[in-house]
Amino acid sequence: MTAKETIIAGKAVLGIEFGSTRIKAVLIDEENKPIAQGSHEWENQLHDGIWTYSTEAIWYGLADCYADLRKNVKAQYDCEIEILASIGISAMMHGYMAFGPNGIASQGAPVGESEKILSPFRTWRNTNTGAAAAELSSLFNYNIPLRWSISHLYQCILDNEEHVPGITYLTTLAGYIHWRLTGEKVLGIGDASGMIPVDPETKNYNAEMVQKFNELVAPKNFPWKLEDILPKCICAGENAGFLTEHGAKRLDISGHLKPGCPMCPPEGDAGTGMVATNAVKQRTGNVSAGTSSFSMIVLEKDLSKPNEMIDMVTTPDGSLVAMVHCNNCTSDINAWVKLFKEYQELLGVPVDMNEVYGKLYNNALKGDPDCGGVIAYNYISGEPVAGMQEGRPMVLRSANDKFNLANFIRTNLYATVAVLKLGNDILFKEEKVKVDRITGHGGLFKTPGVGQSVLAAALNSPISVMETAGEGGAWGIALLAGYLINNKGMNLADYLETIVFAGNTGVEIAPKPEDVEGFNKYIENYKACLPVEAAAVANKK
Repeated sequence: MTAKETIIAGKAVLGIEFGSTRIKAVLIDEENKPIAQGSHEWENQLHDGIWTYSTEAIWYGLADCYADLRKNVKAQYDCEIEILASIGISAMMHGYMAFGPNGIASQGAPVGESEKILSPFRTWRNTNTGAAAAELSSLFNYNIPLRWSISHLYQCILDNEEHVPGITYLTTLAGYIHWRLTGEKVLGIGDASGMIPVDPETKNYNAEMVQKFNELVAPKNFPWKLEDILPKCICAGENAGFLTEHGAKRLDISGHLKPGCPMCPPEGDAGTGMVATNAVKQRTGNVSAGTSSFSMIVLEKDLSKPNEMIDMVTTPDGSLVAMVHCNNCTSDINAWVKLFKEYQELLGVPVDMNEVYGKLYNNALKGDPDCGGVIAYNYISGEPVAGMQEGRPMVLRSANDKFNLANFIRTNLYATVAVLKLGNDILFKEEKVKVDRITGHGGLFKTPGVGQSVLAAALNSPISVMETAGEGGAWGIALLAGYLINNKGMNLADYLETIVFAGNTGVEIAPKPEDVEGFNKYIENYKACLPVEAAAVANKK
């Protein structure tokens, strides 16, 4: 079929992902190739000290993103989307969305939605859960990160927040949107593993930890048990409900889209990143590098002990994954690049941002392997792996350092993956984790070869990038939606390897010894000067 015929026949599959700065929709054909896209730009807000997005922004963003997709389809193929073969919803992982009958009414909420949000959505970016995460990590003998849903819930309990007794449902952003579109309180196992740990054997929440949590909070006499308020945990390939009539109207406010199509389990952006890079098999891994960054290494066995730098999650089909999650990646270097854009505009020179990035990034490769001694911290927000509750972006140099343009941009590129290196050094050097292939995707890799070379030096490992890596998580969740209806009885890893990627592993760049040595020297300076960053956090209000 042509793309138009696929859309008209109702054979197209839709994936939508809610990223930190953009909501993106990707429509794919029966060969898993993107045929249309739509997007909506948005930004989180700092409200009463909490990083959040309003429910109004969520639903407006979803509808506007889908409207942009419709516009794209109309312009390219002169047809409407009436029926879809399947749909998948993905979003930034973790965070806290609690609902109950006495919640906050949101604008545009339909009649009959008895459970409303109880407190503003708390995103992964919030780092105010330190006391809760530390106590739970000790209780479970398992690293519980600050951003996980269980950390947010317990911190609310420690803070005696009034809404907690009224909770009837707790979920993530992806789970929330899916619930409102289908009526089903379910969550893909990968996203669920960022709420509270899951057991790879049972493919469900860790029963022992759930019991320990219930016993911990029993003196509070809440009218709920943890297992009663969590979404049902399901794996890739399982049906997660169907688009309802109300859901179709929420997604497509023009009214053309018909209800009834199946929907795959809603997943987190880490899971869709693994799918989009064909990294769900053991001994494979991927690095997603955009507003935040994270590496995902699929393990052959559990780690020898818990480590606060390593989060244990799962693939969308339930395999154990070691995740290093960093709150900050490209935001600060993007801000520096915008300064060069302003300078060009002052000179009256036409600005092409792709050209600006390309020139600056490629010139950075001419810098010293250790950046001439110049160090950059890109902490827009707190960085738990580095022990920072808040962020203060800064560049440090001494009078004798080689401060030039190449080294300045290079140090800011190194900063995008420096914290990632701190965590992965534990995996590769201490835990002796073996990996056959690491694939990069996200904005850092948009300029060919540069981000790849920097990451290869940081991890001392070959890094592959595929042509499709730029499609990102929206394509990844579309692939999972396609897997739901086209899996032919195959497991997810084999389906991706043989059907979707057909053996394509992308273009690989191996680390240069001098760059590895330079990055190692850089990271030692970086670690040594972390107290300067901490002092800036402590003293600059």
